[in-house]
Amino acid sequence: MSLKIDPRGLPAEGLHLEGALPPSIFELPAGDAIKAVSPLSYDLDVMRDEDDIIVTGRVEVTFELECGRCAERFLWRLEQPGFATDVPVENEQSIDLTTCLREDTLLALPTHPRCETGNVTPRKCPAEGRFDPTPEVSDAELHQEADKNVWGALDQLNNLKNN
Repeated sequence: MSLKIDPRGLPAEGLHLEGALPPSIFELPAGDAIKAVSPLSYDLDVMRDEDDIIVTGRVEVTFELECGRCAERFLWRLEQPGFATDVPVENEQSIDLTTCLREDTLLALPTHPRCETGNVTPRKCPAEGRFDPTPEVSDAELHQEADKNVWGALDQLNNLKNN
């Protein structure tokens, strides 16, 4: 299923579109860290502005994402109440809005998802605290440790020479 728009047949007052597209429109490979688990629902207004098609409205879809910290999967609902995009009209050819919806939706997903940010079933990440940073060592401590290692190595050479 697709949302093809013919710019020549678009009414002057625009067009209102409501419906849902199947999760398969995202064309994500099996085993991917992202999986669409609900249809993409849309409520859009489409208007022509000279050489562009302006699309505004609301888009919603639920994804299953992989947590970047614990690698467990969690649900994340993407709601874009202010969805807006413009598509250039080339040679008055039909435009498939499905491609725009797919790309803009995938780009709106978090780049480093974490399960505690999941907005469907909030939870604490099981890996919380496992990757706390190690205490920082000052430059003076690093130089002191390096000096000790250098002199220790020289002392060992001196001991070998004396034996």
